[in-house]
Amino acid sequence: MSITPFSMNALRVVQVEDAVYTLGRSSSDGALHLLVRGNSATFHGERWDDALICPLDAENARALQERLPWLKPQPLGSRLSFGFGDRIGLATPGHIDALRNTDPAGRIAPIFAQQSVRENERLHRTPEEVMTAAIWSLFAEDWRLPWGADADHVKEPEHVAPFVAAGYTFFTIDPSDYVDNAAQTNDLTVLRMKCEALPWDVLETTYFSLYENYRDHTIALDGETLHFDEETLLRSLAKYGRALAHTVRIAATLRAAFGGTPFDLEMSVDETDAPTSAHEHFFIANELLRRNIPLVSLAPRFVGKFQKGVDYMGDPAEFEAELTHHVAVMRYFHRYKLSVHTGSDKFSIYPILARRAGDSVHIKTAGTSYLEALRVAAVRAPNLFRQMLETGRAHYEKDKKTYFLDCRPERVPPASSLADADLPALLDQFDARQLLHVTFGSILTTHGAALRTLLTKYPDDYRSALRRHFARHLQPFVEM
Repeated sequence: MSITPFSMNALRVVQVEDAVYTLGRSSSDGALHLLVRGNSATFHGERWDDALICPLDAENARALQERLPWLKPQPLGSRLSFGFGDRIGLATPGHIDALRNTDPAGRIAPIFAQQSVRENERLHRTPEEVMTAAIWSLFAEDWRLPWGADADHVKEPEHVAPFVAAGYTFFTIDPSDYVDNAAQTNDLTVLRMKCEALPWDVLETTYFSLYENYRDHTIALDGETLHFDEETLLRSLAKYGRALAHTVRIAATLRAAFGGTPFDLEMSVDETDAPTSAHEHFFIANELLRRNIPLVSLAPRFVGKFQKGVDYMGDPAEFEAELTHHVAVMRYFHRYKLSVHTGSDKFSIYPILARRAGDSVHIKTAGTSYLEALRVAAVRAPNLFRQMLETGRAHYEKDKKTYFLDCRPERVPPASSLADADLPALLDQFDARQLLHVTFGSILTTHGAALRTLLTKYPDDYRSALRRHFARHLQPFVEM
Protein backbone atom coordinates (compact mmCIF):
# COMPACT_ATOMS: atom_id res chain seq x y z
CA MET A 1 0.00 0.00 0.00
CA SER A 2 1.11 3.57 -0.54
CA ILE A 3 0.67 5.73 2.53
CA THR A 4 2.99 8.67 1.88
CA PRO A 5 1.99 11.38 2.54
CA PHE A 6 -0.10 10.03 5.42
CA SER A 7 -2.43 11.56 7.98
CA MET A 8 -5.18 10.08 10.11
CA ASN A 9 -7.77 10.94 12.72
CA ALA A 10 -6.80 9.28 15.99
CA LEU A 11 -9.52 7.22 17.72
CA ARG A 12 -7.47 5.64 20.51
CA VAL A 13 -3.97 6.37 21.84
CA VAL A 14 -2.29 4.11 24.39
CA GLN A 15 1.27 4.48 25.66
CA VAL A 16 2.90 1.55 27.43
CA GLU A 17 6.59 1.40 28.27
CA ASP A 18 8.63 2.05 25.11
CA ALA A 19 5.87 2.45 22.52
CA VAL A 20 2.81 4.49 21.66
CA TYR A 21 -0.08 2.74 19.89
CA THR A 22 -2.55 4.86 17.95
CA LEU A 23 -5.65 3.51 16.26
CA GLY A 24 -6.87 5.91 13.62
CA ARG A 25 -8.75 6.37 10.40
CA SER A 26 -6.84 7.43 7.32
CA SER A 27 -7.79 10.91 6.13
CA SER A 28 -7.46 9.80 2.51
CA ASP A 29 -9.51 6.60 2.25
CA GLY A 30 -11.15 6.24 5.67
CA ALA A 31 -9.44 2.90 6.37
CA LEU A 32 -8.42 2.03 9.93
CA HIS A 33 -4.73 1.56 10.77
CA LEU A 34 -2.59 1.01 13.82
CA LEU A 35 0.29 3.43 14.11
CA VAL A 36 3.18 2.26 16.33
CA ARG A 37 5.80 4.75 17.48
CA GLY A 38 8.81 3.56 19.41
CA ASN A 39 9.46 -0.16 19.72
CA SER A 40 7.64 -1.70 16.74
CA ALA A 41 9.37 -5.10 16.80
CA THR A 42 6.95 -8.00 16.05
CA PHE A 43 4.58 -5.67 14.16
CA HIS A 44 4.50 -5.47 10.38
CA GLY A 45 3.50 -2.64 8.07
CA GLU A 46 5.01 0.25 6.17
CA ARG A 47 7.47 2.69 7.67
CA TRP A 48 6.43 6.34 7.67
CA ASP A 49 8.46 9.05 9.36
CA ASP A 50 9.13 7.79 12.92
CA ALA A 51 6.26 5.32 12.94
CA LEU A 52 5.12 2.01 11.52
CA ILE A 53 1.67 2.03 9.87
CA CYS A 54 0.15 -1.40 10.45
CA PRO A 55 -2.90 -3.09 8.93
CA LEU A 56 -5.54 -4.40 11.35
CA ASP A 57 -4.86 -8.07 10.66
CA ALA A 58 -4.45 -11.14 12.85
CA GLU A 59 -0.66 -10.94 13.06
CA ASN A 60 -0.67 -7.37 14.34
CA ALA A 61 -3.55 -8.14 16.69
CA ARG A 62 -1.46 -10.91 18.24
CA ALA A 63 1.53 -8.56 18.56
CA LEU A 64 -0.66 -5.95 20.28
CA GLN A 65 -2.04 -8.56 22.69
CA GLU A 66 1.50 -9.33 23.83
CA ARG A 67 2.08 -5.65 24.59
CA LEU A 68 -1.35 -4.94 26.11
CA PRO A 69 -2.32 -7.98 28.22
CA TRP A 70 -5.90 -6.79 28.80
CA LEU A 71 -6.54 -7.65 25.14
CA LYS A 72 -6.06 -11.34 25.92
CA PRO A 73 -9.13 -13.36 26.86
CA GLN A 74 -8.93 -15.31 30.08
CA PRO A 75 -10.86 -18.01 31.92
CA LEU A 76 -13.79 -16.47 33.80
CA GLY A 77 -14.64 -19.41 36.04
CA SER A 78 -18.08 -19.66 37.61
CA ARG A 79 -18.83 -15.93 37.87
CA LEU A 80 -21.94 -14.39 36.29
CA SER A 81 -21.30 -14.10 32.56
CA PHE A 82 -22.88 -13.17 29.26
CA GLY A 83 -21.94 -14.40 25.78
CA PHE A 84 -22.20 -11.88 22.92
CA GLY A 85 -22.20 -13.53 19.53
CA ASP A 86 -21.02 -11.40 16.61
CA ARG A 87 -21.64 -12.99 13.21
CA ILE A 88 -20.61 -9.86 11.28
CA GLY A 89 -17.55 -8.75 13.24
CA LEU A 90 -18.81 -5.21 13.96
CA ALA A 91 -21.03 -5.67 17.04
CA THR A 92 -18.50 -5.54 19.90
CA PRO A 93 -18.57 -1.71 20.28
CA GLY A 94 -22.33 -1.87 20.81
CA HIS A 95 -21.96 -4.74 23.26
CA ILE A 96 -19.44 -2.72 25.24
CA ASP A 97 -21.76 0.30 25.25
CA ALA A 98 -24.55 -1.87 26.64
CA LEU A 99 -22.31 -3.21 29.41
CA ARG A 100 -20.92 0.18 30.37
CA ASN A 101 -24.33 1.81 30.47
CA THR A 102 -26.22 -1.02 32.15
CA ASP A 103 -23.54 -2.60 34.36
CA PRO A 104 -21.02 0.14 35.26
CA ALA A 105 -19.85 -1.84 38.30
CA GLY A 106 -18.66 -4.68 36.05
CA ARG A 107 -20.68 -7.38 37.75
CA ILE A 108 -21.24 -9.31 34.50
CA ALA A 109 -18.20 -10.92 32.86
CA PRO A 110 -18.50 -10.67 29.06
CA ILE A 111 -17.54 -13.18 26.41
CA PHE A 112 -16.89 -11.14 23.26
CA ALA A 113 -15.30 -13.55 20.79
CA GLN A 114 -17.94 -16.27 20.48
CA GLN A 115 -18.84 -18.33 17.46
CA SER A 116 -19.79 -21.97 17.01
CA VAL A 117 -18.24 -24.45 14.62
CA ARG A 118 -21.55 -24.50 12.72
CA GLU A 119 -21.67 -20.71 12.46
CA ASN A 120 -18.09 -20.52 11.21
CA GLU A 121 -18.81 -23.09 8.54
CA ARG A 122 -21.90 -21.26 7.31
CA LEU A 123 -20.18 -17.88 7.33
CA HIS A 124 -16.84 -19.11 5.94
CA ARG A 125 -15.07 -17.54 8.93
CA THR A 126 -12.26 -18.96 11.03
CA PRO A 127 -11.84 -18.81 14.82
CA GLU A 128 -8.90 -16.49 14.25
CA GLU A 129 -11.00 -14.06 12.20
CA VAL A 130 -13.63 -13.90 14.94
CA MET A 131 -10.94 -13.32 17.57
CA THR A 132 -9.18 -10.67 15.48
CA ALA A 133 -12.37 -8.65 15.00
CA ALA A 134 -12.97 -8.70 18.76
CA ILE A 135 -9.40 -7.64 19.64
CA TRP A 136 -9.42 -4.56 17.42
CA SER A 137 -12.82 -3.50 18.77
CA LEU A 138 -11.67 -3.98 22.37
CA PHE A 139 -8.60 -1.85 21.70
CA ALA A 140 -10.71 0.83 20.00
CA GLU A 141 -13.13 0.93 22.94
CA ASP A 142 -10.37 0.71 25.59
CA TRP A 143 -11.95 -2.30 27.32
CA ARG A 144 -9.58 -3.39 30.10
CA LEU A 145 -11.74 -5.63 32.29
CA PRO A 146 -11.51 -9.45 32.09
CA TRP A 147 -13.28 -11.01 29.13
CA GLY A 148 -13.57 -14.47 27.60
CA ALA A 149 -13.63 -16.12 24.19
CA ASP A 150 -15.99 -19.06 23.58
CA ALA A 151 -15.40 -21.88 21.10
CA ASP A 152 -19.09 -22.66 20.95
CA HIS A 153 -20.71 -26.03 20.20
CA VAL A 154 -17.51 -28.04 19.75
CA LYS A 155 -18.74 -31.44 18.65
CA GLU A 156 -15.56 -33.40 17.83
CA PRO A 157 -11.94 -33.46 19.11
CA GLU A 158 -10.64 -32.22 15.76
CA HIS A 159 -12.63 -28.99 16.17
CA VAL A 160 -10.45 -27.94 19.10
CA ALA A 161 -7.08 -27.05 17.52
CA PRO A 162 -8.05 -23.91 15.51
CA PHE A 163 -9.72 -22.36 18.56
CA VAL A 164 -6.76 -23.13 20.82
CA ALA A 165 -4.38 -21.65 18.25
CA ALA A 166 -6.49 -18.49 18.10
CA GLY A 167 -6.35 -18.04 21.89
CA TYR A 168 -9.84 -19.07 23.01
CA THR A 169 -10.26 -19.73 26.72
CA PHE A 170 -13.80 -21.18 26.97
CA PHE A 171 -14.91 -24.36 25.22
CA THR A 172 -18.56 -25.36 24.96
CA ILE A 173 -18.66 -29.10 24.34
CA ASP A 174 -21.84 -30.21 22.60
CA PRO A 175 -22.18 -34.03 22.76
CA SER A 176 -25.88 -33.95 21.82
CA ASP A 177 -25.26 -36.29 18.87
CA TYR A 178 -24.33 -38.93 21.44
CA VAL A 179 -27.39 -38.49 23.68
CA ASP A 180 -29.77 -41.45 23.40
CA ASN A 181 -33.18 -39.79 23.46
CA ALA A 182 -34.97 -43.13 23.16
CA ALA A 183 -33.70 -44.06 26.63
CA GLN A 184 -36.35 -41.72 27.97
CA THR A 185 -39.00 -44.40 27.32
CA ASN A 186 -37.10 -47.69 26.87
CA ASP A 187 -38.01 -50.60 29.16
CA LEU A 188 -35.51 -51.98 31.66
CA THR A 189 -34.36 -54.84 29.43
CA VAL A 190 -33.40 -52.45 26.64
CA LEU A 191 -31.80 -50.04 29.09
CA ARG A 192 -29.57 -52.80 30.50
CA MET A 193 -28.50 -53.83 26.98
CA LYS A 194 -27.65 -50.23 26.12
CA CYS A 195 -25.65 -49.77 29.30
CA GLU A 196 -23.68 -52.96 28.70
CA ALA A 197 -22.63 -51.60 25.29
CA LEU A 198 -21.28 -48.28 26.60
CA PRO A 199 -17.57 -47.42 26.07
CA TRP A 200 -16.54 -48.37 29.59
CA ASP A 201 -12.85 -48.06 28.74
CA VAL A 202 -13.31 -44.33 28.09
CA LEU A 203 -15.54 -43.93 31.15
CA GLU A 204 -12.87 -45.74 33.18
CA THR A 205 -15.36 -47.47 35.43
CA THR A 206 -17.88 -50.32 35.39
CA TYR A 207 -21.62 -50.47 35.77
CA PHE A 208 -21.20 -52.36 39.04
CA SER A 209 -18.99 -49.58 40.41
CA LEU A 210 -21.46 -46.90 39.36
CA TYR A 211 -24.34 -48.84 40.83
CA GLU A 212 -22.49 -49.13 44.13
CA ASN A 213 -21.88 -45.37 44.11
CA TYR A 214 -25.49 -44.42 43.47
CA ARG A 215 -27.83 -47.10 44.75
CA ASP A 216 -29.84 -46.39 47.85
CA HIS A 217 -28.06 -43.09 48.38
CA THR A 218 -30.23 -40.19 49.40
CA ILE A 219 -28.73 -36.90 48.22
CA ALA A 220 -29.74 -33.92 50.34
CA LEU A 221 -30.23 -30.80 48.26
CA ASP A 222 -31.44 -27.39 49.34
CA GLY A 223 -35.03 -28.07 50.32
CA GLU A 224 -35.35 -31.46 48.61
CA THR A 225 -33.71 -34.86 48.20
CA LEU A 226 -32.73 -37.08 45.29
CA HIS A 227 -32.78 -40.85 45.39
CA PHE A 228 -31.33 -43.12 42.67
CA ASP A 229 -32.98 -46.50 42.32
CA GLU A 230 -31.68 -48.86 39.64
CA GLU A 231 -34.15 -47.72 36.99
CA THR A 232 -33.27 -44.06 37.48
CA LEU A 233 -29.56 -44.84 37.19
CA LEU A 234 -30.02 -47.07 34.14
CA ARG A 235 -32.10 -44.45 32.36
CA SER A 236 -29.63 -41.65 33.11
CA LEU A 237 -26.68 -43.79 32.10
CA ALA A 238 -28.24 -45.07 28.89
CA LYS A 239 -29.33 -41.58 27.88
CA TYR A 240 -26.11 -39.73 28.67
CA GLY A 241 -23.36 -42.37 28.98
CA ARG A 242 -22.01 -41.95 25.45
CA ALA A 243 -22.30 -38.17 25.73
CA LEU A 244 -20.20 -38.30 28.90
CA ALA A 245 -17.60 -40.46 27.20
CA HIS A 246 -17.44 -38.07 24.25
CA THR A 247 -17.03 -35.12 26.59
CA VAL A 248 -14.18 -36.93 28.34
CA ARG A 249 -12.47 -37.45 24.96
CA ILE A 250 -12.70 -33.78 24.01
CA ALA A 251 -11.61 -32.68 27.49
CA ALA A 252 -8.51 -34.88 27.13
CA THR A 253 -7.76 -33.21 23.79
CA LEU A 254 -8.08 -29.80 25.45
CA ARG A 255 -5.85 -30.76 28.36
CA ALA A 256 -3.16 -31.92 25.96
CA ALA A 257 -3.45 -28.74 23.90
CA PHE A 258 -3.27 -26.39 26.92
CA GLY A 259 -0.49 -28.28 28.66
CA GLY A 260 -1.51 -27.27 32.17
CA THR A 261 -2.71 -23.74 31.35
CA PRO A 262 -6.22 -23.14 32.76
CA PHE A 263 -9.28 -23.07 30.52
CA ASP A 264 -13.03 -23.05 31.02
CA LEU A 265 -15.24 -25.93 29.90
CA GLU A 266 -18.99 -26.07 29.47
CA MET A 267 -21.02 -29.15 28.70
CA SER A 268 -24.20 -28.54 26.74
CA VAL A 269 -27.07 -30.98 26.42
CA ASP A 270 -29.71 -28.41 25.55
CA GLU A 271 -30.25 -29.65 21.98
CA THR A 272 -32.01 -32.85 22.99
CA ASP A 273 -35.61 -34.02 22.67
CA ALA A 274 -36.69 -34.11 26.31
CA PRO A 275 -35.95 -31.81 29.28
CA THR A 276 -33.10 -32.78 31.56
CA SER A 277 -34.39 -34.03 34.91
CA ALA A 278 -32.84 -33.13 38.25
CA HIS A 279 -31.55 -36.72 38.55
CA GLU A 280 -29.96 -36.54 35.10
CA HIS A 281 -28.43 -33.15 35.89
CA PHE A 282 -26.93 -34.54 39.09
CA PHE A 283 -25.60 -37.63 37.29
CA ILE A 284 -23.94 -35.60 34.51
CA ALA A 285 -22.34 -33.08 36.87
CA ASN A 286 -21.20 -35.72 39.34
CA GLU A 287 -19.57 -37.86 36.67
CA LEU A 288 -17.78 -34.91 35.07
CA LEU A 289 -16.52 -33.43 38.33
CA ARG A 290 -15.27 -36.70 39.79
CA ARG A 291 -13.13 -37.05 36.66
CA ASN A 292 -11.66 -33.59 37.37
CA ILE A 293 -13.15 -32.09 34.21
CA PRO A 294 -12.77 -28.28 34.63
CA LEU A 295 -16.53 -27.72 34.42
CA VAL A 296 -17.54 -24.07 34.88
CA SER A 297 -21.03 -24.28 33.36
CA LEU A 298 -23.63 -26.83 32.40
CA ALA A 299 -26.43 -26.22 29.90
CA PRO A 300 -29.34 -28.59 30.56
CA ARG A 301 -32.37 -28.90 28.33
CA PHE A 302 -34.88 -26.79 30.23
CA VAL A 303 -38.63 -27.25 30.10
CA GLY A 304 -40.44 -25.21 27.44
CA LYS A 305 -39.22 -24.01 24.06
CA PHE A 306 -36.02 -22.03 23.54
CA GLN A 307 -36.28 -21.00 19.91
CA LYS A 308 -34.15 -18.63 17.88
CA GLY A 309 -34.80 -14.92 18.01
CA VAL A 310 -37.98 -14.97 20.11
CA ASP A 311 -39.06 -14.96 23.74
CA TYR A 312 -39.45 -18.09 25.88
CA MET A 313 -42.34 -20.27 24.75
CA GLY A 314 -43.95 -22.05 27.69
CA ASP A 315 -45.39 -21.52 31.12
CA PRO A 316 -43.05 -19.27 33.15
CA ALA A 317 -44.36 -20.76 36.40
CA GLU A 318 -43.47 -24.28 35.22
CA PHE A 319 -40.05 -23.03 34.10
CA GLU A 320 -39.43 -21.48 37.51
CA ALA A 321 -40.48 -24.66 39.32
CA GLU A 322 -38.12 -26.80 37.24
CA LEU A 323 -35.34 -24.22 37.44
CA THR A 324 -35.54 -24.44 41.23
CA HIS A 325 -34.56 -28.13 41.03
CA HIS A 326 -31.64 -27.40 38.70
CA VAL A 327 -30.40 -24.61 40.96
CA ALA A 328 -30.56 -26.97 43.96
CA VAL A 329 -28.38 -29.52 42.13
CA MET A 330 -25.94 -26.83 41.00
CA ARG A 331 -25.58 -25.48 44.54
CA TYR A 332 -24.99 -28.97 45.90
CA PHE A 333 -21.72 -29.09 43.94
CA HIS A 334 -20.96 -25.37 44.21
CA ARG A 335 -18.46 -25.64 41.36
CA TYR A 336 -20.20 -24.40 38.22
CA LYS A 337 -23.06 -22.22 36.94
CA LEU A 338 -26.15 -22.91 34.85
CA SER A 339 -25.87 -21.98 31.19
CA VAL A 340 -28.86 -20.89 29.12
CA HIS A 341 -28.42 -21.57 25.42
CA THR A 342 -30.46 -19.82 22.76
CA GLY A 343 -30.61 -17.25 25.51
CA SER A 344 -31.23 -14.12 23.50
CA ASP A 345 -34.59 -12.34 23.63
CA LYS A 346 -35.91 -14.52 26.50
CA PHE A 347 -37.14 -11.44 28.31
CA SER A 348 -39.97 -13.14 30.20
CA ILE A 349 -37.64 -15.47 32.11
CA TYR A 350 -34.59 -13.28 32.77
CA PRO A 351 -36.06 -12.04 36.08
CA ILE A 352 -36.75 -15.67 37.07
CA LEU A 353 -33.18 -16.70 36.25
CA ALA A 354 -31.77 -13.74 38.16
CA ARG A 355 -34.00 -14.39 41.17
CA ARG A 356 -33.38 -18.14 41.38
CA ALA A 357 -29.81 -18.61 40.11
CA GLY A 358 -28.32 -15.30 41.21
CA ASP A 359 -24.73 -14.89 40.06
CA SER A 360 -24.45 -18.54 39.05
CA VAL A 361 -25.68 -18.20 35.49
CA HIS A 362 -24.31 -17.79 31.97
CA ILE A 363 -26.53 -16.40 29.19
CA LYS A 364 -25.48 -17.27 25.65
CA THR A 365 -26.68 -15.20 22.70
CA ALA A 366 -25.72 -15.40 19.04
CA GLY A 367 -27.98 -14.21 16.24
CA THR A 368 -29.78 -11.36 17.97
CA SER A 369 -26.91 -8.94 17.21
CA TYR A 370 -27.15 -9.89 13.54
CA LEU A 371 -30.89 -9.17 13.61
CA GLU A 372 -30.17 -5.68 14.97
CA ALA A 373 -27.86 -5.16 11.98
CA LEU A 374 -30.76 -6.08 9.71
CA ARG A 375 -32.87 -3.51 11.57
CA VAL A 376 -30.34 -0.84 10.60
CA ALA A 377 -30.60 -2.01 6.99
CA ALA A 378 -34.40 -1.89 7.10
CA VAL A 379 -34.19 1.80 8.04
CA ARG A 380 -31.14 2.95 6.07
CA ALA A 381 -31.19 0.70 3.00
CA PRO A 382 -34.70 -0.63 2.33
CA ASN A 383 -33.81 -2.18 -1.02
CA LEU A 384 -30.88 -4.11 0.51
CA PHE A 385 -33.17 -5.32 3.28
CA ARG A 386 -35.73 -6.49 0.73
CA GLN A 387 -33.02 -8.47 -1.07
CA MET A 388 -31.90 -10.08 2.18
CA LEU A 389 -35.47 -11.01 3.09
CA GLU A 390 -36.02 -12.67 -0.28
CA THR A 391 -32.71 -14.56 0.05
CA GLY A 392 -33.87 -15.80 3.44
CA ARG A 393 -37.18 -16.83 1.98
CA ALA A 394 -35.47 -18.78 -0.81
CA HIS A 395 -33.11 -20.65 1.55
CA TYR A 396 -35.34 -21.17 4.60
CA GLU A 397 -36.26 -24.81 3.98
CA LYS A 398 -32.61 -25.79 3.67
CA ASP A 399 -31.22 -23.60 6.45
CA LYS A 400 -33.85 -24.47 9.07
CA LYS A 401 -32.91 -28.16 9.22
CA THR A 402 -30.60 -27.85 12.22
CA TYR A 403 -33.07 -25.85 14.31
CA PHE A 404 -36.29 -26.41 16.27
CA LEU A 405 -38.68 -23.71 15.03
CA ASP A 406 -42.36 -22.81 15.00
CA CYS A 407 -41.84 -20.34 12.16
CA ARG A 408 -44.57 -20.23 9.50
CA PRO A 409 -42.84 -18.62 6.49
CA GLU A 410 -46.14 -18.18 4.67
CA ARG A 411 -47.01 -15.58 7.30
CA VAL A 412 -44.08 -13.39 6.29
CA PRO A 413 -45.30 -10.83 3.74
CA PRO A 414 -43.27 -10.44 0.54
CA ALA A 415 -40.91 -7.50 0.78
CA SER A 416 -42.36 -6.07 -2.42
CA SER A 417 -45.75 -5.70 -0.74
CA LEU A 418 -44.46 -3.48 2.06
CA ALA A 419 -43.73 0.22 2.12
CA ASP A 420 -40.28 1.29 3.29
CA ALA A 421 -41.71 2.54 6.58
CA ASP A 422 -43.18 -0.92 7.31
CA LEU A 423 -39.92 -2.88 6.91
CA PRO A 424 -38.40 -2.35 10.41
CA ALA A 425 -41.52 -3.85 12.00
CA LEU A 426 -40.65 -7.21 10.42
CA LEU A 427 -37.80 -7.48 12.95
CA ASP A 428 -40.46 -7.65 15.68
CA GLN A 429 -42.76 -10.13 13.92
CA PHE A 430 -42.37 -13.74 15.15
CA ASP A 431 -42.22 -15.56 11.81
CA ALA A 432 -40.12 -12.99 9.96
CA ARG A 433 -37.69 -12.77 12.86
CA GLN A 434 -37.14 -16.54 12.93
CA LEU A 435 -36.88 -16.80 9.13
CA LEU A 436 -34.22 -14.09 9.00
CA HIS A 437 -32.44 -15.50 12.06
CA VAL A 438 -31.83 -19.04 10.80
CA THR A 439 -30.95 -18.05 7.22
CA PHE A 440 -28.02 -15.92 8.42
CA GLY A 441 -25.50 -18.03 6.51
CA SER A 442 -27.24 -17.61 3.16
CA ILE A 443 -28.00 -13.94 3.75
CA LEU A 444 -24.50 -12.96 4.87
CA THR A 445 -22.80 -15.06 2.20
CA THR A 446 -24.81 -13.22 -0.45
CA HIS A 447 -25.19 -9.74 1.06
CA GLY A 448 -22.60 -9.61 3.83
CA ALA A 449 -20.22 -7.22 2.07
CA ALA A 450 -23.02 -4.73 1.35
CA LEU A 451 -24.30 -4.98 4.93
CA ARG A 452 -20.83 -4.40 6.41
CA THR A 453 -20.37 -1.36 4.18
CA LEU A 454 -23.70 0.00 5.42
CA LEU A 455 -22.86 -0.61 9.09
CA THR A 456 -19.48 1.05 8.61
CA LYS A 457 -21.23 4.06 7.09
CA TYR A 458 -23.73 4.27 9.98
CA PRO A 459 -21.79 2.93 12.98
CA ASP A 460 -23.73 5.00 15.51
CA ASP A 461 -27.01 3.46 14.33
CA TYR A 462 -25.73 -0.05 14.99
CA ARG A 463 -24.16 0.87 18.33
CA SER A 464 -27.31 2.52 19.62
CA ALA A 465 -29.50 -0.36 18.42
CA LEU A 466 -27.30 -2.87 20.23
CA ARG A 467 -27.06 -0.71 23.33
CA ARG A 468 -30.85 -0.52 23.62
CA HIS A 469 -31.40 -4.18 22.78
CA PHE A 470 -28.86 -5.62 25.18
CA ALA A 471 -29.83 -3.30 28.02
CA ARG A 472 -33.06 -5.32 28.14
CA HIS A 473 -31.02 -8.53 28.37
CA LEU A 474 -28.59 -7.34 31.03
CA GLN A 475 -30.74 -5.22 33.32
CA PRO A 476 -32.47 -8.06 35.22
CA PHE A 477 -29.09 -9.52 36.23
CA VAL A 478 -27.79 -6.16 37.42
CA GLU A 479 -30.89 -5.37 39.46
CA MET A 480 -31.02 -8.67 41.38
